[in-house]
Amino acid sequence: MTLDMSKYLALFVSEATDHLDALAHELVKLEKQPEQTSVDSMFRHAHSVKGMAAAMGYEHMAAIAHRLEDLVDAIRSDRSLVTRESVDLLLSATDALLGQVRAASEGNEVEEAPELEAELAACLASVVAPPGATTSLLDSSAGFRPPVAPVATGSAPAASSSDPRPASSTPASSAMPAMWADSSAPRFTVKLRIASGCQAPGPRAFLALKRLAKLGSIFDLNPAMEELRAGKISEGLISLELETGSSESSVWGSLDSVAEIEIASVVALESTRQPRKRPIGHPQSPPTGQEAAKTIRIRTELLDYFLDTVGELILATAQVREIGKGVPLALRPALEEGVDRLHGLVKDLHEKVMSARMTPLSTLTDRLPRPARDIARRRGKDVDLAVAGAEVELDRTIVESLSDPVLHILRNCIDHGIESKEERALAKKSERGNVQISVRRDRDRVILEIEDDGRGMDAEKLRTAAIERGFLTQQAASRLSHKETFMLSCLPGVSTAKDVSDISGRGVGMDAVKRAVEEVGGTLEIDSERGRGTRFSLQLPLTVSVVNLMLVGIGEEIVGVPVAKVLSALEVDSNALSKKGDGALLRHSRAVLPVRHLSDLLGIPGAEHAGARPYLVMEAESGKVALAVDKLLGQEEVVLKTLSRPLDLIPGLSGVTILGTGRPVFILDVPRLLVT
Repeated sequence: MTLDMSKYLALFVSEATDHLDALAHELVKLEKQPEQTSVDSMFRHAHSVKGMAAAMGYEHMAAIAHRLEDLVDAIRSDRSLVTRESVDLLLSATDALLGQVRAASEGNEVEEAPELEAELAACLASVVAPPGATTSLLDSSAGFRPPVAPVATGSAPAASSSDPRPASSTPASSAMPAMWADSSAPRFTVKLRIASGCQAPGPRAFLALKRLAKLGSIFDLNPAMEELRAGKISEGLISLELETGSSESSVWGSLDSVAEIEIASVVALESTRQPRKRPIGHPQSPPTGQEAAKTIRIRTELLDYFLDTVGELILATAQVREIGKGVPLALRPALEEGVDRLHGLVKDLHEKVMSARMTPLSTLTDRLPRPARDIARRRGKDVDLAVAGAEVELDRTIVESLSDPVLHILRNCIDHGIESKEERALAKKSERGNVQISVRRDRDRVILEIEDDGRGMDAEKLRTAAIERGFLTQQAASRLSHKETFMLSCLPGVSTAKDVSDISGRGVGMDAVKRAVEEVGGTLEIDSERGRGTRFSLQLPLTVSVVNLMLVGIGEEIVGVPVAKVLSALEVDSNALSKKGDGALLRHSRAVLPVRHLSDLLGIPGAEHAGARPYLVMEAESGKVALAVDKLLGQEEVVLKTLSRPLDLIPGLSGVTILGTGRPVFILDVPRLLVT
């Protein structure tokens, strides 16, 4: 009978992906510091994936995970086995497992990887001596076998008639204990209890059995294995007999690290002793679902719903406050007091929802050592990647949006920033290049910096490339400041790379990086020094759900511009502008800025201005711009709402909000609006 394990699939994919990502991260660390890096956690990651895959019925996945586990176990015993080649093989196995997990999550068949399994087996055979090794729980010829051996008490254990392995089968590894234990070993009756709040009792029970099977042989399992896999566990209780040469305390301690499950009792067979309590000082597993629920997984869609609902409450509160302005003066104090109290409660609720969405940047930075290693290897370079401050938290949406931009910057640093070993030797630098990622909190902003100690960027070449592609005139390029010049690398097609590789160098990408950072309300700055290196600085908001807007009037319309993108606001008499062809120039802070009219960009009739009018100084793709508007209406903190089709297809619009008066206001993406 085929068991339906689909209800556990989401949990399996989430946990397996976490384990494999952590394993890949630790393998890269192991390669650099084999003696200082603990291998125990790597073994646990591989072992957990193997157990979960087997419980879900993914035998091919369990087979690879088992081979990987055995190799990690061999390394744990002998660190001299850590070589570039062995780490390559382990990382390839990790990648293959991630691919299989991804296939499972998409409902596709988990395909076998015979070549990889053979390579892992060959590597294992070369480092693990076969003489005297015991039969593994997983044999390449038999696939996965559950850790249950139905053997009569007091008789010599023997394989069941359904066991496809011959009695003299060659062991696959010695990492796991023998399935068929000596009948003279002591036996215990073991009772397990699964926490009442457990979402996946079947896989949890199976993992517990795997741990106990490492101590010896399991008999008289109740409920049966098929019922366990289906999650049919009456009142969360499991009983079994365990034949083991290990001590009773070892049995108690075997499940300490298995969440949501505990040993209820251990009784030695043929003994009159009563079931004893846990020994003093033994870690107590959560006895009830109440304690186990202190930390739970929650769907991101539910968090998004909470955030949207709280945003609606903020808007509704603003509308009530606006309506209150028409209430008679005698009644207004009581109403305003109630609205203030409601506003405080809603703001507090909003902060709690936002804190639930906050994610440490380590979820992003922990995935970077692996691609950094691979890129450096492909380019024949040795590069050290250091990360500091990754515990700083940002909104989950921002962290997810930064994944590709940060990876692209890292590629550029290693591929084009860090010199070859020969160039570094001539420059009297260390043979190994260095890339430093640092994160720090600055009031309501987070600063993420990526810096390399490579060759740096050539400002003159950037100016020349921008002029050749028609983005700037020679005169405009000469007026650019040092930092403005380096931002030219964010123009499409502008690159100073010596060669084009399959990694980077085509001048495509930094414009997308800048746009992605700005879409979440952040800014990008680049600073560089020839021969010393380049620093990319990303200034990011804590959240994208609530933004500060500069409200401006254009004719009869009101639009919003994120305050973070406004460098300054000023009023200038039209007669003070310089003329250049059909356009105008505004002098600002020892620079001359081109003037653009927001009414022309939006296609909205603007008001006539005979004298002074307001201007917003903004950062555009090709430098600073003075944006002419009709009115400055002040700043307001608003809830940002994303646009739906077809409005999201209009360039220059980044979102919409609703004012307390009930009036909808579009939020502009001015840099994109200026290039349309």
